[in-house]
Amino acid sequence: MLPVERTADGIAIISLTPNPTKLRGGVVVLDSWLIEEIATTLDAVATTSPNGIVLRSASERVFVAGADLAEIDALDDIALDAYLRRGSDAFARLFQVPCATVALVHRAALGGGLEIAMHCDGIIGTLASAEEKPWRIGLPECGLGICPGWGGTQMLPSRIDPVTAITQTATGQTNSVNALPAGLFDVAVNAGDDALRAALDWLAANPRSKPRTQPKSINAVLATTIQSALETARGVVIATEASNAVMECVEIGLKSGWQAALAAERKHLVALRHTSAAREKLAQFLKPAG
Repeated sequence: MLPVERTADGIAIISLTPNPTKLRGGVVVLDSWLIEEIATTLDAVATTSPNGIVLRSASERVFVAGADLAEIDALDDIALDAYLRRGSDAFARLFQVPCATVALVHRAALGGGLEIAMHCDGIIGTLASAEEKPWRIGLPECGLGICPGWGGTQMLPSRIDPVTAITQTATGQTNSVNALPAGLFDVAVNAGDDALRAALDWLAANPRSKPRTQPKSINAVLATTIQSALETARGVVIATEASNAVMECVEIGLKSGWQAALAAERKHLVALRHTSAAREKLAQFLKPAG
């Protein structure tokens, strides 16, 4: 089980840790081990009836670097679909629990790292100081010829300008933490400020007592705005197999909802990693250093 601290007023603080058998220099990666630990830990925490949950990272280098692409690339199609389902099921506990949840993003949050943060009700983000190189936040999958697999196509358009969200997801563009699109962080704190205190204050100001059926994502209220944004994005994004998959997932989310869109993301990700564009880019990404 992952480390859990509890405050006097019933808030559970969960720390994401690196796989002890694959430390990766202290970088937190969403591999199969961590996904199972997240599910187990959230199940255990839920039995204690917390008044809120803070999800943070134990890494000093990243919040979460993303999914384990080497592990993904080694899976056959059936196993990859199962891996993606396990991730979705684990992350869903963050909105199914009957209390507010908040992610404390203090460093890079890429791909699956941003997706798990967006499964929380709120996101508190720490900005880089003037002496630090700003870290990146976003969904870079299309830059590798693949697409998000844990709801990124559905959640990002509900948190930031939908045209920006769809075009960035479809191209794999990420953002400097100090130049994020408005809305991605519910609260941004400066380096050196007490980010945990900001997260606890956010939970106190945004209570929730009932489970949700999906995270903040494409829904009927946003449908008209996101449909218009999708049409705009299609007019400006250069079509690739990966970008077309993102557009289709957004459209499915609009027409058929969260679960159908998740299924579409899984289907496309499984298929895209076999394309020539993805094989070339993944080979470069996974190439051993040196």
